[in-house]
Parts: sequence; C-alpha cells; structure tokens
Amino acid sequence: MRVELSDVSLEVQDNGTGRDPVLLLHGFPDTHDLWRHQVKALDAAGHRVIAPDLRGFGDSGRPADPTAYHPLHSAGDLVQLLDRLDVGPVHLVGHDWGSAVAQALVAVEPDRVASLSLLSVGHGGALLSAGWEQRRRSWYIQLFQLAGIAEDFVSRDGFAVLREMLAGHPDADEAAARLREPEALTAALGIYRAGLPPEVMFGPVPDGPRLRGPVLGVWSDGDPFLTERSMTGTEEFVDGDFRYERVEGVGHWLPLEAPERVNELLLAFFREHGPSAGA
Repeated sequence: MRVELSDVSLEVQDNGTGRDPVLLLHGFPDTHDLWRHQVKALDAAGHRVIAPDLRGFGDSGRPADPTAYHPLHSAGDLVQLLDRLDVGPVHLVGHDWGSAVAQALVAVEPDRVASLSLLSVGHGGALLSAGWEQRRRSWYIQLFQLAGIAEDFVSRDGFAVLREMLAGHPDADEAAARLREPEALTAALGIYRAGLPPEVMFGPVPDGPRLRGPVLGVWSDGDPFLTERSMTGTEEFVDGDFRYERVEGVGHWLPLEAPERVNELLLAFFREHGPSAGA
C-alpha cells in the first residue's frame, strides 16, 4: 500500500493484524521484499508485520535534495508511518543501511522500540573503530561519494560492477533491474552520501548516540563487506542487554541466505522481550 507522509510517500507492506508489531527495515540496494521469508514466519507466529521501502528505494519516493537521504530523515518517515498506522512499540529489525536507520529511530524515539535487532551492520561507532581490515572492506563507500562518477562506473556494461559486488545476493538481477529506472541509482546512493561522507568515515569516532537494550546483533562469517569486530564492538555502545549471534557459512544478505536461522533468532528474541513477554 502507498502511505503519503509530510514530504515523501512510502510503499509499505503491512499484514494489518497480530500482536507485538514488528518493523523490518532493508538496506542497499534492496526493498521490503528482502524480508519475504521473515514476513511469512512472523505472520504465522501472530505478529503484525510492517515492511516499508525506505525513501529512495523501490517504489517509495525519491527526493531531489541529496541531503534528504540522511538516516535521520528516514527515521522521521518511520515515526510518521507508525503514527498513521496507529502502532505502538515495535520490535525493530534492520539489515545493512536499515540497521543505521533503525538506530536513528531509537535515538529520536526510544519509547517506540520494544527491542532492536541489527543484522550485519552494528553501531556506527563500532564500525568506525573496527580497524584497518574494516576500512579496507569499506572502500566502495568512498567510490559512492563521487556523484556522477559512481553512477557511471557502477552502471557501466549493464551494471557489471554492481553485479560483481552483489555476487552473493540471491536477488542480484532484480536489484540491478530496479536501479535502471530513472534516478533510481542516484537515489539509492544518496544514503551513503548523506550518512557516511568522508568527514564521518575519517573523523573522530563518535561516542553516541548510545543504544538502549535489549539489542540483538547478528553477523555472518561470509560477509565480504563487514568484519566481525564491527558487530561485536556494538556492545560498547549499548546500555543494557546485548546479545551477539554469529551465523556460519553465510554471506551479507542474511534474511535471504539464511532465512530459517534468522527467523529462529528473531522469534526467540521477540518472545523474550517486548510488550507481551511473559504473557
């Protein structure tokens, strides 16, 4: 369904029923379809499941202003979305850039979050302090800062570079096809340009905002973009319970590559924490 907000419209999947609502946030270069296996399992477990396309992705709006893609703006979208849907505290789950947006939402509206689950990407401070190996793996972030140059390089030869970057993505062809739409690639890259500019990537490591537990961090040992340290270091930025889970033999796109394990971890975490815990 389409939800019109104050300055952008979002495409949203919402099953509309169930208890203990769950809000699922995708990252680059995905849409809410990243969560299709989780939506099915969470719905079967009785949860209300809400999965939007973030601004700049999928069928959601693509603002022209490059600064409009900072994760805080997406967090503001989600506050409005939850208000429109009349939804109380949610189990918040983010993958990739969805993790950063989830953390921004926790920072501005902590009482709206019953639990926080971070898949692949941990706290920004942990990422930036994870050492040289993480910097090496993050090389493409600096490429993505180069407006025009990045678009040309990534899309050249039928998106050959992007396809190589997404070699482990089960939906790589569909992702590349979406980015061929007018302005789609620039919009999708906007979150990198607004959220991780060079002054952030190479500046002093921030000590905030801190996260209020409970927080679940999940990392996979086949992730080519992120080190384990970038996730385990998240514990230093959490006030309260932090649980870490390592998934073996899986790449970056956990929700698609290891759906049963992700479903198992999320459902167990939700049972332990949240409005209906112990009920």
